[in-house]
Amino acid sequence: MRYLVTSAEMKAYDKVTTESIGIPAMVLMERAALETFHALEDKKLIREGAKALILAGYGNNGGDGLALCRMLLEAGMETKVWLVGDEKKASREWLLQKEILKEFPVQYVNNLPDGEFDLIVDALFGVGLSRELSGEYARAVNCVNEKKGFKLAMDLPSGVSADDGRILGTAFRADLTVTYGFEKLGLWLLPGKKMVGEVILADVGITARAFRGASPEHFTLDEEWKALLPTRKEDGNKGTFGKALLLAGSFQMAGAAILGARACYRTGAGMVKVLTVPENRVILQETVPEALLGDVTVEREILNSFDWCDVICVGPGLGKGEAAKRALRRSLERTDKPLVIDADGLNLLSESEELMTLLKSGNGTRRIVLTPHAAEFVRLWNGCCKGMLRMEEYKRTPDAFAKKLAAELGVTIAAKDATTYVCGKDRPVYVNLSGNSALATAGSGDVLAGILTAFLCQEKESADAFMATCRAVRLHGLLGELASARLGEHGVMAGDLTAME
Repeated sequence: MRYLVTSAEMKAYDKVTTESIGIPAMVLMERAALETFHALEDKKLIREGAKALILAGYGNNGGDGLALCRMLLEAGMETKVWLVGDEKKASREWLLQKEILKEFPVQYVNNLPDGEFDLIVDALFGVGLSRELSGEYARAVNCVNEKKGFKLAMDLPSGVSADDGRILGTAFRADLTVTYGFEKLGLWLLPGKKMVGEVILADVGITARAFRGASPEHFTLDEEWKALLPTRKEDGNKGTFGKALLLAGSFQMAGAAILGARACYRTGAGMVKVLTVPENRVILQETVPEALLGDVTVEREILNSFDWCDVICVGPGLGKGEAAKRALRRSLERTDKPLVIDADGLNLLSESEELMTLLKSGNGTRRIVLTPHAAEFVRLWNGCCKGMLRMEEYKRTPDAFAKKLAAELGVTIAAKDATTYVCGKDRPVYVNLSGNSALATAGSGDVLAGILTAFLCQEKESADAFMATCRAVRLHGLLGELASARLGEHGVMAGDLTAME
């Protein structure tokens, strides 16, 4: 687990570290500068006679820059510091760093110097910025962005929001960002993540000890794909590895059922049964001969299948007709087995007060996962909550809305988008960092639904629906990366995600 922190969280952990734990701010500043110096050494950028420019503000991020300046000068680099802002607002630590620099041949400037630089360092704001860059700050950032030379940001590129990755007017474009203590959430969110370059996390002495029982609200996973799969028993059998039931596919919409069933099998489910319309029987027999088949329009067959299975998935390609609505209703009222609701199942929920009431009736007592993309989420919200949510409003803080809806419904929600968030009641928010544009293709969501169903049915009673969803979402993204490595991001189709080549 990797924590991703907001600006407010990072400031709180910094304060606890200095005031309660007792590590002086100057010690943290020195460690930040030293770790950054080592990162530059590793990049072979520390060379005697090389030229460096440090863009520095008057807060502690600027103090980090002054400490780094001293180290660059000691290494024989010709270093200039472009100071931006009002020195009357300088922090105590900044003033101490400047006092130390009196012993060194630093050159201070108040405008962009002539000539080129081998290294340009951004130490203007760090995580402290909450407003748009303007005036002399914006001018300085835009000027250095136009210059050649390797560009490094200390902690966070100035102009990138630490909280949500927004570009605050303009932003420093880094080749490398050395961030301190914990990774900032905004480093990994669009559009800001396009400005950060490579990210290195540096240990400066701010640790989880500073949480004081209040862990960060966001986290991510970094396991590779094999480590995400459920553990398999050597003496297991097809029953051991779970029975997955998919209520999927409608007339001329067999693809969703095929993709979901294949994904289920490819990620370890022992048995998969697909209830679909009779018109899909032949094509499913030809494309997924391993799957058991049944008729989703026959209620008795649905109920018997509930007795047979370990986990139910409702919705991929199912349509919104009466048979589909009845299948979802029965899934909500006639069994308490883990349930994944995707695609048309979500659309039916958003349009039916009756179905929404049934969903809420098991609030928190049943393992239910909803997997909406942005449009489905907005429809769900408007069908469940008071007030009308607009897409542009949702897009600004999707994690906040998903967390609130998950708590309201007592479910786990995978809010799918370029960055997918997984939210559950009284759980931190999972931020998925795997995947690429290859996943933006028809049927990709059906594959995710199949993976998630397979994970839940293999883990059975021990399954933590929230963590299973986090792992499924990460694996889905990694499969997109693997497929695009073979085919290019333009060439990936949903079926390629689980193709074994």
